Amino acid sequence: MLVDSEQLKAEKADIHTCPYCRGQLTREWQGYLAVVDFEKSDIAKAMGISKNGKYALKVR
Repeated sequence: MLVDSEQLKAEKADIHTCPYCRGQLTREWQGYLAVVDFEKSDIAKAMGISKNGKYALKVR
């Protein structure tokens, strides 16, 4: 999921760790997918997405 680093700073959260999956954050990504209804989305199901939001399609 895409996260806003400025928002993480404002919340005094760790700016190196994803607040959703606890994985390492990166600025190196390509492509963009917005999921508005993950329960009905075939793409979300294929990607294993279980939450609405904005996602990078390719992460380096």
